[in-house]
Amino acid sequence: MKKVYLPLAASLIVGFGAMCYSAEVSASKVDSKIESQAKAIESKVIEWRRHLHQNPELSNREFKTSKYIEQHLRSLGLKVQTGVAHTGVVALLKGAKPGPVIALRADMDGLPVKERTPVPFASKVMGEYNGKQVPVMHACGHDTHMAILMGTAELLAGMKQELAGTIKFIFQPAEEGSPAGEEGGAELMVKQGVLKNPDVDAIFGLHIWAGMDVGTVGVKTEGIMAGVDDMKITVKGKQAHGSTPWASIDPIVASAQIINGLQTVVSRHMKLVDDPAVVTIGAIHAGVRSNIIPEELEMLGTVRTFSEADKTKTRQLITEKAKLIGQSMGAQVQVQIPYSASYPVTYNNIELTNQMRPTLERVAQKVITMKPVTGAEDFSMFAQKVPGMFFFLGGKPLDTPELEAAPHHTPDFYIDESSLVYGVEVMTQVALDYLEQAKKN
Repeated sequence: MKKVYLPLAASLIVGFGAMCYSAEVSASKVDSKIESQAKAIESKVIEWRRHLHQNPELSNREFKTSKYIEQHLRSLGLKVQTGVAHTGVVALLKGAKPGPVIALRADMDGLPVKERTPVPFASKVMGEYNGKQVPVMHACGHDTHMAILMGTAELLAGMKQELAGTIKFIFQPAEEGSPAGEEGGAELMVKQGVLKNPDVDAIFGLHIWAGMDVGTVGVKTEGIMAGVDDMKITVKGKQAHGSTPWASIDPIVASAQIINGLQTVVSRHMKLVDDPAVVTIGAIHAGVRSNIIPEELEMLGTVRTFSEADKTKTRQLITEKAKLIGQSMGAQVQVQIPYSASYPVTYNNIELTNQMRPTLERVAQKVITMKPVTGAEDFSMFAQKVPGMFFFLGGKPLDTPELEAAPHHTPDFYIDESSLVYGVEVMTQVALDYLEQAKKN
């Protein structure tokens, strides 16, 4: 792991008060400047977001999206690289003074979801997913992430002469997962050297959160989002007429027992007060007629854990239970875990997160300590290589009750656009404060 510029250990004991007083005073003077500059470009950020929202593209197919981002970054005079991990865009801003290298990341891809929101810029785009034509929507807020980072790049590019260090702006494709048979996302970007030349000292990312109030930021040290494995379970039996089930080995009945058995992986084997975990079956495919017991059944599912030990444990338990239950019913069971995707835990470096939390608290209206989120993020691939901090930005209208906010990955997913300017302010100030603190240390 590369060196990360952090406060002296003593500051972790006595807090940031006395030791960092002068730095905080000077930073507070910058806050009003950042706030006014962010407000000045707010309408542009909203315009970018609406264009991106209306024109979503699926993973590894973000061709028009990357071109749109590239044009903006080049207009700022940044050194731009395209075609990274297929469609990714990376821009470099080198400050006038020497200093560390930081990276700021946003993801780019949409989802195969049909939009149902009443906004005039709702997506009507169709795309190809698994060989089928599907509606496409930015149903997880990646459009807001891109617009925020485009705005952040504009503000920071205007401060080039004041910067002591270098900033990489990483626009990453395929966060939602690459199409079958393809590589992509953060893993491929890392493999292709996005954190090298120049070498990154720390990386920051944010995620809009539809269930959190606008103006609120959520963060925590250590595991903030789960590691994930997808899985495929194939149950092979013996085909027969539906009227003579005794002549079959029924993979449907066997799968029902397997699904029930898998529910005990978490409820009876994981110490839930310490180790949250999720095992979910999300798809079952078998059969063609009501009166034919099929020969084979396929299940797809997802597993979420917060440590490597728990990941190993759940893999073993799922495999053992599925095979033994199938065996007890005469069926053969094959378990593939991970099947096509595996992300590590999104881990927030403790020292880096403690260092930057005061920045979040100055800029945001409210900062909360999040509980672990069982969703997963391939930002984790970056944070495995260099110290990282990932945080959540509230996007829920204040007059919408939390339980009524449409979840991510759904047709009604909605973000209050007043959240965008907060995102620009927070991300810009995080970059500036990190570079300033590194200079003082």
